Amino acid sequence: MCLTALAVSGPFAQAQTVTPDLFSPSRTTQVAPPDSPLRRTAAELADPLNDPRLRDRDRDGRAPSRIGQVPSYGLPAANGASTSGYDSLNRKRQQPKYYPAQARPKRPPGPGTPPPAPPPRTLAGQLRLSIPPSETANKPPVPPAMAGNVVGQPPRKRLKVDDDPFGAVGDYAGSFLIKSAVELSAGYETNPGRLSVPQGSPTYVIAPEFLAVSNWERHALVADLRGSFTGYTQNLTPNADGTALSAPLDIDRPNFIGHIDGRLDVTRDTRLMGQARLLVSTDIPGSPNVPAGLARYPIYTTVGGTFGVDQNFNRLQVSAGATVDRTDYQWSRLTDGSLDSNDDRNFSQYGGVARVSYEVNPAVKPFVEIQGDSRVHDLRLDRSGFARDSVGGYAKAGSSFEFSRLLFGEVSIGYAARNYQDPRLNRLDGLLTTASLTWTATPLTTAKFYSDTQLAETTLPGTSGVLARTYTVEVDHDFRRWLTAIGRFTYGTLDYQGDNRLDKIYSLSGDLIYKMTRSLWIKGTVRHDILDSSSPGSSSQSTVMLLGVRVQN
Repeated sequence: MCLTALAVSGPFAQAQTVTPDLFSPSRTTQVAPPDSPLRRTAAELADPLNDPRLRDRDRDGRAPSRIGQVPSYGLPAANGASTSGYDSLNRKRQQPKYYPAQARPKRPPGPGTPPPAPPPRTLAGQLRLSIPPSETANKPPVPPAMAGNVVGQPPRKRLKVDDDPFGAVGDYAGSFLIKSAVELSAGYETNPGRLSVPQGSPTYVIAPEFLAVSNWERHALVADLRGSFTGYTQNLTPNADGTALSAPLDIDRPNFIGHIDGRLDVTRDTRLMGQARLLVSTDIPGSPNVPAGLARYPIYTTVGGTFGVDQNFNRLQVSAGATVDRTDYQWSRLTDGSLDSNDDRNFSQYGGVARVSYEVNPAVKPFVEIQGDSRVHDLRLDRSGFARDSVGGYAKAGSSFEFSRLLFGEVSIGYAARNYQDPRLNRLDGLLTTASLTWTATPLTTAKFYSDTQLAETTLPGTSGVLARTYTVEVDHDFRRWLTAIGRFTYGTLDYQGDNRLDKIYSLSGDLIYKMTRSLWIKGTVRHDILDSSSPGSSSQSTVMLLGVRVQN
């Protein structure tokens, strides 16, 4: 029956290849199937390089004999040593040649070089995924000239290290760089009125700032405006016996100092200088100029300007200018609601100033400065019947210097005097000292010293004026770039010439500044003030504690 089936199906049978599937080769024969990829094609057979006569020409040749030859084992000396490995034959290596200013390859690490840091891992011990490509990944590459990797291009100059990494950056408005800031502080003051019997009150301070600096190739314009308002949530309590306090009941007081400086470059050596200034303030708490029985401090304003010329003659510099200032006081409001005039304190001042300096070298520049002025009051006689119109001035000599940014500033010494129209008022004079020094002791510590001398007006009967001297020492230290401590000590004297009164001022303060960002700082301040007066009942002490923030741009 099987034979019958084979006989019937025989005419319809078809031949099959030995290995129809490449991945399932047949083991029954050594003949390559027709569809095998190992079979040579017609093009390969016609290739002359596959000619057996060319490929096997040296097949019948005899191999060279190694009999009698010295065997060579291993590798030759310095094999694989590249350009920095050890060569036992002490042969001098040929150094590669580079183009001028071409970057040299880095030297390979030597013995003792720490191994590379392992790739970062997660808390579970797994490898951290790579950072996804940034927004610039699909942008065209930076040209080599901009990237600074052109062969032969000189290296770029390194950028200057930022001295204040948390300072305000500012914004540009046209060609002006504008920086602004505001400080908001609150705290407590134990004796804001500087009374012999202290009365404390919570306090707050609002202090805005504005700075605009031009960025011109020629000429210059700078506007520096700074103000503050010190407010108290409680008024002072009147004396129980009905006597008037030596301080106002409302002790809020503003303060503003602003000036705009301009320079017009006429030629390389000739410049026209100008300044407009404004001062808004009140009398100092505890001053004898503050009468008893006031409801609040009277505000006074001083507005003025200076116009002059600055000329260079090689290393010699000559400056001269004319000044004019106007001071006006508000009327005083008393506790009973009445008003008291302060017109006798209003005056106009006209003067001039000249300065000659010589640049010995770029670090030292001595100078001589002379100033004179005339003060004319609105009323010829003041409230006590004294004629306070006067003429005065000063002369001083000093030097400005700068030694490699470690020590720089200006120091001068001289003499100041003022003569009054009223013969009953003695001459107001004294030694004049001014200084502004900055010493960078370490990259993190800076010491500063300031000194100033002023001839001020007063309302005390028979007193010519006040010779005011102040000396301040300040030390700034950065525990971190974002954490700064400032210590400050001030000593001053107020000499009321014509009266035997002498006031001594001591002030010790400390600031701690935490710079969170370039735009936000946190600041804490503690200050203790002492007024030691030779006048009975005028001495006082006060402590101020403030905590606030500074927002800047």
